[in-house]
This record gives sequence, structure tokens and C-alpha cells, in this order.
Amino acid sequence: MPDEGDQHDERLIFASPAATVSEPSLPANHAQPPSPHAGHRQRLRARFLDAGPAALADYELLELALFRTIPRRDTKPIAKALIARFGSFAAVLGADSERLKEVDGVKDAVAADLKIIAAAGRRMLKGEIAEREVLGSWSAVIGYCTASMAHEPREQFRILFLDKKNALIADEVQQTGTVDHTPVYPREVMRRALELSATALILVHNHPSGDPTPSRADIEMTKKIIDIGKTLDIAVHDHVIIGKSGHVSLKGLGLV
Repeated sequence: MPDEGDQHDERLIFASPAATVSEPSLPANHAQPPSPHAGHRQRLRARFLDAGPAALADYELLELALFRTIPRRDTKPIAKALIARFGSFAAVLGADSERLKEVDGVKDAVAADLKIIAAAGRRMLKGEIAEREVLGSWSAVIGYCTASMAHEPREQFRILFLDKKNALIADEVQQTGTVDHTPVYPREVMRRALELSATALILVHNHPSGDPTPSRADIEMTKKIIDIGKTLDIAVHDHVIIGKSGHVSLKGLGLV
């Protein structure tokens, strides 16, 4: 069940070249010849700037992101290999660094830059729900949780702690488990809610299998947390399960 994390100034991606692929050193007074791929890169950048990201396929957007990290190598085969391996742009960004480096051409710097891009995206999405009435920004909540958890290889249990105006106080991953189970302790959930002076919670966890259908254990655990919360005047607004194929709301299903 649920996780989080991160921060990044996107100028670091597009403005600061990162040393990645080792190349023969040149004398200090020797001008480096233009990249043989410069024309293709210029055309791809121009298409991105003129028509926006929707005009680019997943592998092309990934190519664009790799230009600065890999300055003098054709990034198209690497981008296509990453998409073929993980299935989508989002899945590439959600993949673990060690798994990314299993793809030919992906070294430490490339893996790090991809994780930075992912962290920046999550931080941007989290900014859309921070200090706002969360229940009125539900699509933003789902977008943030999906970006943070849908491609995690293990279950994580995340809690969104809310104040009396349903604004976000804190977003925490309380437990990380295995590929199909995370231990959740209802009393620990409420203990943390009291520490933060939260008056309401949204529970979130992921199903690494991709199918967000709730299990009987998911439903029973949620009901236990709700029952304890009632005695403490702490409401549980919902329990959302995130999968690669979508999400499920237990409240929407009438299960809580």
C-alpha cells in the first residue's frame, strides 16, 4: 500500500548539461565539432516548442529529456529501448534506478536525471493540492497519488492528513510492504493523526499487479480505521487504491 518524495528545479534538466557518457578528451584550445545528430535534435526541439508535448511520441519526449545528459550520442535507440522495456513514458520515470541501468546506454547519470524529472513532476502535482480544500481538488489528488505510486514495485500505504477545512497538513507513506501486501496498524494510523492534529484522513495504497480492485483485507482494514477514528472524532473520507490501469475509491463503490 502507499510513498513520496522530492524536489527539483527543472532548469537543472534543460539548462545544465550533465556529464554522462565518457568521451575522448580534447585539447583546451580545440573546438569540439558539432554533434552529427545536431540537426535531428534541433528539429525535435522545434516541434516540441511549436506544437507542445502532445505532438511527440513517448520515445521522442524521452529523447528530448536525454539530450543534455547524453550530448554526443544518438538518444533515439536508448529512448526506444526504455519504452520497449517499461511500456510507457510514465513507467520509465517510475522505474527503479537499478532497473533503468539494465537498459543498454543507461548509466548512473541518465538514471539520476530520469529520477529527477519524475521527482519534479510529483512535486508539481503535490503543489496543486497543498493548502487547498482537498475534496474540491479530487482529480489533482488522484493525479498526484497515481504519479507517486502507480509504478512502485511494492505495496505502499500512504495517508493524506487533513485539517478541519480539509486542507492538506501532511502526506506520508506509513508502510511499505511486498508485491501484494503491506501491514497496516489502525492504532498507529490514529496515533499519527493525533500527533498532527488532523481531523480527517484519506487513505491510499497501490496494487503493483496493476489491478486496483480492493481485496477483502483492504475493506476490513479500512472499516477498522474508520471505527477507531469515530471514537476520536477523526473522519476517514475515503480509501483509494491505485493501479497502473486506474484507481478505485472504496467510498465510490459503497464499501465504506
